[in-house]
Amino acid sequence: MPHVVIKMYPGRSEQQKARLAEAITKNITEILACREEVVSIAMEEVKPEEWEEKVDKPEIQPNWDRLYKRPG
Repeated sequence: MPHVVIKMYPGRSEQQKARLAEAITKNITEILACREEVVSIAMEEVKPEEWEEKVDKPEIQPNWDRLYKRPG
């Protein structure tokens, strides 16, 4: 607890991904008052031409009411 999955277009460097994971972990531990050891973060690259079918339709649109940050 908690586990975060980030889906994004390809093209970010490993350094950028590591920095992002570090920043998110820092915020999670501060806001949720939990230890760093319990946080896990995964990153999945999705091609732009596959975004609608693999992310938007199955994950974003059906969960619109549960999104705390919506696209747009």
